[in-house]
Amino acid sequence: MADVVHMIDSEVFLAFSTYATIVVLKMMLMSFMTSYFRLTKQVFSNLEDTTLVKTTEDRKKLVRVDPDVERVRRCHLNDLENIVPFVVIGLLYALTGPDLSTALLHFRVFVGSRFIHTVAYVMALPQPTRGLAFGVGLFTTFSMAYRVLTTALFL
Repeated sequence: MADVVHMIDSEVFLAFSTYATIVVLKMMLMSFMTSYFRLTKQVFSNLEDTTLVKTTEDRKKLVRVDPDVERVRRCHLNDLENIVPFVVIGLLYALTGPDLSTALLHFRVFVGSRFIHTVAYVMALPQPTRGLAFGVGLFTTFSMAYRVLTTALFL
């Protein structure tokens, strides 16, 4: 039990907790951004979401697909596909006892890449901006996974 308490008190674990919280909050805020786009564009995905409109015909017109709303939704989905693995692998990585500076580099690069990816996605910046940001974050997660596997499996 003392080993677990020691790991949780380590600077690497505290750094991981900080950066994981930042990206999870960023991912959660993407749902608010989607709602904002839906409300400002008057675009809804379900008929029951249009209850404030009086006539059924007008309500049906509001249930449609908007490219800007879909762009934000895809960005949120991409966060789900990348941040959840980062949190799981990052936790295991933090428990392997890496050097603090190396761990901070991994965590900061991942967080930075996700913010750049979001800006590039939502603002429709030209490629390869979004692709590079995605690749950097993915590479960072794979780098941590490699450390976990080589430590746990003695590869």
